Amino acid sequence: MKSAILETNIPELTLVQRGKVRDIYDLGDAFLMVASDRISAFDVVMPEGVPDKGSILNQISLFWFDLMANLVPNHVISGQVEDFPDICQPYTDILQGRSMLVKKTSPLPIECVVRGYISGSGWKSYNNNSSVCGISLGQGLSESDKLPEPIFTPSTKEEEGHDINIDFAEASRRIGTQRAEEVRDLSLAIYQKGAQFAREKGIIIADTKFEFGLLDGQIILIDEVLTPDSSRFWPLDSYKPGGPQKSFDKQYLRDYLLSLDWDKTPPAPHLPEDVIQNTRGKYLEAMRLITGQTNGI
Repeated sequence: MKSAILETNIPELTLVQRGKVRDIYDLGDAFLMVASDRISAFDVVMPEGVPDKGSILNQISLFWFDLMANLVPNHVISGQVEDFPDICQPYTDILQGRSMLVKKTSPLPIECVVRGYISGSGWKSYNNNSSVCGISLGQGLSESDKLPEPIFTPSTKEEEGHDINIDFAEASRRIGTQRAEEVRDLSLAIYQKGAQFAREKGIIIADTKFEFGLLDGQIILIDEVLTPDSSRFWPLDSYKPGGPQKSFDKQYLRDYLLSLDWDKTPPAPHLPEDVIQNTRGKYLEAMRLITGQTNGI
């Protein structure tokens, strides 16, 4: 059985950030982003990882970055280790498949969330006042219903804890109206193209979040795109509105954790092997359906 890579250590490089999933190294004029096999739920990193998860996320993102290139430029320089600087080459075994060399940008301080279906925090908000992030949706929606049109529902980026949903006016105050309009329109266009593509492959992308950065004054797409970590992926063949859905994302892990007597604060409980392997299988199936391959994983 493969073991999970919980963190990377490349002494020759400067580690600038170890996030919930990615280890980011500074290469001077670029960043090296390495996707580990760490997995988090409720903003808490689990003690065990999911083998190959980082590779799966990285490959899915590279696929979407390429597919969306005609809509928006992105930060990818290369996802092939042989293109990386010489200093990275001794670590090819670690980096292959789970890393990308990216341009440095100034990230915008909001998360760009798009919802095509009503679920999660959007469903909770709708139950309170029939609206999400200031957008009125009217009466009569059921949980997991498809919305008449996808909606842009931005949130803050919090260093710790949950991001906070905000309305478009607040997003405009934070990044300027022109920038807010630009990322809103880009987010909706990327989501609609991705959701249509995925649906043809048997996956409903219920909602997702994007991140954008500024490079020489231009907005470009960064971080990850339409992965099971940043999105809700539902199997089309079992979709039935009126309640929660089966998923290809880490909702399976969340559901398991909700069955425990755990207060969603560190330390997280240990994960049984069957939960780890079932989670891995869902991520791998999402990759196979979207990209048409599993790259030997």
